[in-house]
Amino acid sequence: MTIQTLDDLKNISGQRVLVRVDINVPMAEGQVSDTTRMERIVPTVSELVKKSAKVILLAHFGRPNGKVVADMSLKQIVPALSKVLGQEVRFAPDCVGGQAAAIIADMRGGDVVLLENTRFHEGEEQDAPSLAAQMAELGDVYVNDAFSAAHRAHASTHGLAGSLPAYAGRTMQAELEALEKGLGAPEHPVIAIVGGAKVSTKLDLLGNLVAKVDHLVIGGGMANTFLAARGMEVGKSLCEHDLADTAREIEAKAAAANCEIILPVDVVVADGFAANSPNDTVPTADAPTDRMILDAGPETVALIENRIASAKTLVWNGPLGAFEIEPFDRATVQAAQAAAAATKAGTLVSVAGGGDTVAALKHAGVVDDFTYVSTAGGAFLEWMEGKELPGVAALRNHS
Repeated sequence: MTIQTLDDLKNISGQRVLVRVDINVPMAEGQVSDTTRMERIVPTVSELVKKSAKVILLAHFGRPNGKVVADMSLKQIVPALSKVLGQEVRFAPDCVGGQAAAIIADMRGGDVVLLENTRFHEGEEQDAPSLAAQMAELGDVYVNDAFSAAHRAHASTHGLAGSLPAYAGRTMQAELEALEKGLGAPEHPVIAIVGGAKVSTKLDLLGNLVAKVDHLVIGGGMANTFLAARGMEVGKSLCEHDLADTAREIEAKAAAANCEIILPVDVVVADGFAANSPNDTVPTADAPTDRMILDAGPETVALIENRIASAKTLVWNGPLGAFEIEPFDRATVQAAQAAAAATKAGTLVSVAGGGDTVAALKHAGVVDDFTYVSTAGGAFLEWMEGKELPGVAALRNHS
């Protein structure tokens, strides 16, 4: 890795360390309802605290569009953050300027301060050099630990890295190392599982994957578009019929790259999208015209499990069916459990993330058994698409 990490950050006792984190957590009735993103920053913050640095957290919250919006103040999450970090977190009512500077000046080594929502400033999302310069005045060192915000070229994720010595935090480092194993320099054979509703949202992703993986499993509503492009009946299923030509182009690229595309060979069809709706499993070629395809069948799952068993690397984005409702979660659950078992056996490196993927793996009970599960939605997807992430590029350029 050409990016500097905390291993390269020496003698920081008493130094002001600006740490960009993603603690854009969900709220319910004024309380934090899921602390997962807070928990992800603990390794970096704890290490800096132990080294007696003055830890100054920069973060966004919601979409205030450059205006101060009371409901999007980070002040409301301070109690939960203090609990997760195991120490008092002080709060500054701005992320730049005199008030923030005064609170930081009062810090001692090992203290933690959370600055107000960076997006209260219009210059944040514009990557304004003037705002990045103001932020830089508050610190001596910059650490980015927010991979999930790395696909945004914002002042706190991109511009600031050019104003101070820049390093990757532990979560950022772990994410980048896992992703390198997944697609950067993976051990072959590589299998990718891509699911979800629409092909139109994942054209760049599919185009990138067919050139890099040995087997590409396409599931969910996306698979219906490919099946229809092959001339098969998909009934009332979710399907983008207007993308038939695009689907055929992707299949042609895969064939040229010697990438096997795996589509359902049998499907679970139902009368409607509802829990325990009357359903049957039929060969894909026999899907009826008056029903919906809501999951892949057992023969398809067996085919996927066979490819997983022979693979060395797996990247996963999106469920194989309507996993939110039973019994249309079976293909996703069984494939996920097969991947988890191979990972635990030491034969597979498994990297997953994006969209509904984390929820699907949690539903399958295997989220802790994969090599790495990314909580970064858009950033993970753009990485899978082969795009350079501005926040990562900034660390590479300015480390």
